[in-house]
Amino acid sequence: MMDTAGTPEPDWVSTMADEVIEAAGPGNKIVCASGLSPSGPIHLGNLREVMTPHLVADEIRRRGHDCEHLISWDDYDRYRRVPAGVDPAWSEHIGKPLSAVPAPFGSPFDSWAEHFKAPMIAALEDLGVPFRGVSQTEMYTSGAYRDQVLLAMRERQKIDGILGRFRTKKKDAAADDDPDDDADVVTSAEYFPFKPYCGGCGRDDTTITAYDDDSTEMTYTCACGFGETVLLRDFTRGKLVWKVDWPMRWAYEGVHFEPSGVDHSSPGSSYQVGGLIVDEVFGGRQPIGPMYAFVGITGQAKMSSSRGSVPTPGDALEILEVPVLRWQFARRRPNQAIKVAFDQEIHRLYDEWDALGRKVAAGTAGGIETTGHVRAVTTAERELPRTPEPVAYRTLASVVDITAGDPAQLERILAGVGATLEGARPRLDRAAQWVENYMPDDAHTRLRDEPDTALLASLDDQDREAVAMLRDHLTDDWSLDGLTTLVYGVPKKQAGLPLDVKPTDELKAAQRRFFVVVYQLLVGADTGPRLPTLLLAAGPERVRHLLGG
Repeated sequence: MMDTAGTPEPDWVSTMADEVIEAAGPGNKIVCASGLSPSGPIHLGNLREVMTPHLVADEIRRRGHDCEHLISWDDYDRYRRVPAGVDPAWSEHIGKPLSAVPAPFGSPFDSWAEHFKAPMIAALEDLGVPFRGVSQTEMYTSGAYRDQVLLAMRERQKIDGILGRFRTKKKDAAADDDPDDDADVVTSAEYFPFKPYCGGCGRDDTTITAYDDDSTEMTYTCACGFGETVLLRDFTRGKLVWKVDWPMRWAYEGVHFEPSGVDHSSPGSSYQVGGLIVDEVFGGRQPIGPMYAFVGITGQAKMSSSRGSVPTPGDALEILEVPVLRWQFARRRPNQAIKVAFDQEIHRLYDEWDALGRKVAAGTAGGIETTGHVRAVTTAERELPRTPEPVAYRTLASVVDITAGDPAQLERILAGVGATLEGARPRLDRAAQWVENYMPDDAHTRLRDEPDTALLASLDDQDREAVAMLRDHLTDDWSLDGLTTLVYGVPKKQAGLPLDVKPTDELKAAQRRFFVVVYQLLVGADTGPRLPTLLLAAGPERVRHLLGG
């Protein structure tokens, strides 16, 4: 789409990049940020937390500005609950930092946090997302935030006053499980924005009972019975509560852009409260922070209990090419919902993607369409892997299903559509994964082993003639286009019509009748994959055999 001046209309990424560059000011390094908690499998919905700032940071770098995408790993957060499928004995670690909890059985990683960070890091590498990872465990335990922690403790009354503007009179008893609410919990007669991890049991079931601003002497007790007095200026086993921690990081890292989900963007939530705290306590600025909608899925993703009940970015990349998944995020504004298809909607998604590719190649795509395509297939640093010889995803899924993935048969069939095994990858491999893990049971196609002689004998003259015409002309043009022309043309020839005639309702009815007969003879059902694809996958010899030849 073009504006009245003939310039391509900017997409949402360009518009946000403009705002961020202006907010950062000339000559300053620009920081876009994300935050992820490795408390369990990092699900596909969390990818929007990363892709939104990635796309903005990528656009800023394309323009030649110095821009960094920072991902904070919230691995110093408390372990809250044992996920389904994990040994209930892990409940003994509830309250410890995620980085101090052992990884699930069989993991090669040292901790719970590292175990769940690893697949996300791998997915982001595949997706072309460069970032600087910041472990909050390392930042707190190294003393990097020492001055910020001491400042927050000195300003605790001011922080408590800010929180008090939004604090409800009666807290929900379950709120302690919500990281967005932990700053509201008053654990003693005096409010403290710091939460120690116990030196005895390692958990955060602690209460600060005394603190001296001048000496930084702090006394705390724990539900386990342990207690101690320490100097906070030397103590690094603890962290600021979330609603103070987040704005502290904004100021410390100089963040200019960080989106957040709807749970962090409502009135009284951490983003709104953080804007006051970063300004009034830490002397920083609240970043530009658009709210993003959640990511849903269509179909039921096949998950093992050890990986969680919701799909991860890695799961999506098993069935979707990198550019197609990136395109899902680039073409929708952050506040628009996204649904990633794990069911047969994936075919429609790929049809849309391929249609866009053809328009871009032909120079007929609109400005926003072209820009979205560019963002999907390249980054500021590199071009992303694409399938050199793209075949329709639904076609690949059908032939993989019918041939059970036999390489020799796949090679033969792909030759019929002008592609090779290697040229059809990685899309071919994605389609094979979809067939194996997500294709509905009732959608699988199985060719008959032998002809249905009873059905062949029962055909009337019209149907017998149509089947014979198909059988006799199968190899006139053994290609997807040729077979398409043939199967739609048989009823036309029977009616004495030219092949290029516009179909009438009567002709469409005759074509449907013919298709049902052929499906019954080949697969024993009234429907199946597209008939030309089915014929191509089965091969001419087997088709002739099943059609009574």
